[in-house]
Amino acid sequence: MLNKGKHRRPSKAVRIATLAGVAGAAVAVPMMGATSASAASVATWDKVAQCESGGNWSINTGNGYYGGLQFSNSSWAAAGGTQYAARADLATKAQQIAAAEKLLAIQGPGAWSCAGAGNLTAGGPSPDLDTSTKAEVKKAQPAPKQTQPAPKQEQAPKQEKAKPAPQKPHGHGNYTVKSGDTLAKIAKAHGTTWKSVYANNKSVIGGNPNLIFPGQQLSI
Repeated sequence: MLNKGKHRRPSKAVRIATLAGVAGAAVAVPMMGATSASAASVATWDKVAQCESGGNWSINTGNGYYGGLQFSNSSWAAAGGTQYAARADLATKAQQIAAAEKLLAIQGPGAWSCAGAGNLTAGGPSPDLDTSTKAEVKKAQPAPKQTQPAPKQEQAPKQEKAKPAPQKPHGHGNYTVKSGDTLAKIAKAHGTTWKSVYANNKSVIGGNPNLIFPGQQLSI
């Protein structure tokens, strides 16, 4: 037998009936609905839970009522809820609704003071519930790593060895060019013209008469 009274705190109407001395007004009807279907949709239970607990299916405020539909421990046990968890707030939403369906069949909508807020009635459609404690959660499979070939390292271009500057021919003349010399200076020192010196030593000097190097031997 269930404990006397609803699983929740008695509604105002129940309290008035009790004070008036109406015997059994707050007593659950034994096995009410045992032979007739009593069910409500999940949407209906959501509305009832919204009124009862603000829609918090894991609530435990320490007032002796637990979960979204505010079960007392005695009502939770009477409705078979202990097969899911020790208290209603420790059970899943689907498990709480499954227990509420059984309590609805036993006590009727009056077991909840917020039955009117959710238009809770007996004899509604049975909700489709998954009361399994282990919900299958597909772990996101990591995307296969694409093995990309390592980028080829570009080889630094081979540095060509600097070619030594071509050696200017030194010649076999009677005058050795010194640092600071010019054809004009050399020609003046020897009483001639730079054109004459250049003409005699063109094979040694090259194509630029202004470019001579120390060590070159010129014929004067």
